[in-house]
Amino acid sequence: MVVLAATPIGNTSDASVRLMGLLESSDIVAAEDTRRLFDLARRLGVHVTGRVVAYHDHNERNKADSLLDEAESGSTVLVVSDAGMPTINDPGLAIVRRAIERSIPVTCAPGPSAVLDALALSGLPTDRFCYEGFVPRKHSERMKKLRMLAMEMRTIVFYEAPHRIEETMNDMEEVFGGERLMALARELTKDFEEVRRGTIHEIRQTVLNDPPRGEIVLVIAGASDDEAIQAMGSRVLTVDDMAEMAITTARDDDLRIKEAITRVVEDNPLPDGSFMSRKEVYARVLEMREEKAN
Repeated sequence: MVVLAATPIGNTSDASVRLMGLLESSDIVAAEDTRRLFDLARRLGVHVTGRVVAYHDHNERNKADSLLDEAESGSTVLVVSDAGMPTINDPGLAIVRRAIERSIPVTCAPGPSAVLDALALSGLPTDRFCYEGFVPRKHSERMKKLRMLAMEMRTIVFYEAPHRIEETMNDMEEVFGGERLMALARELTKDFEEVRRGTIHEIRQTVLNDPPRGEIVLVIAGASDDEAIQAMGSRVLTVDDMAEMAITTARDDDLRIKEAITRVVEDNPLPDGSFMSRKEVYARVLEMREEKAN
């Protein structure tokens, strides 16, 4: 069979007895980084007796079937990532899907998870939450993602890198507002573990004053009932709506029509977080002016 096993996210003592047994007994160990695997085994005091193969983002699809051939022949294939549970922002999904298609047994040896650790320590609601992986790197994609989640009522969990955390916090305050509660957790289970709790504005200030280092998990409170009701009650603007608003804005604020269109479009994102095409709005403005002239 195939076994997905969680590895420590920082503190080696979090390794389960089951993980240690699997490392020693599995016929094949598919590891995201073979050097880290052997380092973990050394720290745990276990000897990996099976064949070790590299299994990472760049080769997992190509290697899945060959590993499953081994499992089908009676081998135990252990899949581990560098830290945490395989498939959760780590390799493993390809082999699980193919195993299901081929009716090969798959099981998990559960253990450490940065997502659940941060969620539990955040002090925010845990009964309903959504995990969104890493925050998009590009500003435009990040803003689109955050706008899509602005009215999400479940607690939201993100991963983020320290060199992008300031930009991300700036964007989160712009989209979610400064008063939404959140927690920033870093270096979970390690010697320098830290959890910062407060409003988005307060956490952003701590990021500016004391930039966090290490692996970061962000936990953001979901939208309040009032915010959600307001969102559900709002009407999605059409091209005609935006064209009319642009004409009014251009007249009232003494702007060029293209400037007014840009303002109106950016102030009114669509439900999926994207923006309406400014070209479409401009074309409709021209049509409206022509219709009025006739």
